[in-house]
Amino acid sequence: MQRSTSIVLSSLLIFCAQSGMALELSSPDISDQTRMAKQQEYQGFGCDGENISPALSWKDVPPETKSFALTVYDPDAPTGSGWWHWVVFNIPADTRALPKDAGNPARKLLPAQVVQSRTDFGTPGYGGPCPPKGHGTHHYHFTLYALDVEKLPHGEDAPAAQIGFFINQHKLAESTITGLYSR
Repeated sequence: MQRSTSIVLSSLLIFCAQSGMALELSSPDISDQTRMAKQQEYQGFGCDGENISPALSWKDVPPETKSFALTVYDPDAPTGSGWWHWVVFNIPADTRALPKDAGNPARKLLPAQVVQSRTDFGTPGYGGPCPPKGHGTHHYHFTLYALDVEKLPHGEDAPAAQIGFFINQHKLAESTITGLYSR
């Protein structure tokens, strides 16, 4: 049974690749490999931005998608393990966009079942770029994942690495936009 499921999924991925259909993440607020806006910068830790998450949208979703997850990760942080800036999961399968500032839990711009879990800033929600001054350009990977489950059974206290483990166990497809930032 597992072999036939693998064959079906492989065939679907080949079809999607041949037809030009692959999960595609986009944003009117950030572009791949370009500098992010000051308003997206974190507010705290010595940074004085507005901490506003960018609007995001996606298309070409695999038909067997049951939910989505989104992470924002900076591999350049001087921690030895990078820095998680945003972890969002249990996004309904029929969702195709997150509005600007959706990462602010107080704004309640996300569907009720969506979970924003703890970032490396220690709280749930979006934490914008805040690289150390003079540390060079950091890369902020906004990655959307199509998942084969409706819900990951975790709450807002779940650490990002744990959520990443479960995302990787259930991902069907992924798409990344990498924003750049330095101070």
